[in-house]
Amino acid sequence: MSAGQMARAKAEQAAGAMMTSMGKAVGNHKMVAKGEAAKALGNSREAKEKGKDTLRP
Repeated sequence: MSAGQMARAKAEQAAGAMMTSMGKAVGNHKMVAKGEAAKALGNSREAKEKGKDTLRP
């Protein structure tokens, strides 16, 4: 697993979670949606990296 890509995935997940919680606190639905999208992007990047590790001998 590429450490850089995994760190990037975790950073995207954390940023998305922060953006979602801030959007909920402020009542900004657009920010909540952007946060959820960032979390989903981080989750998919992490899944891709784990999949590459599974297939790598």
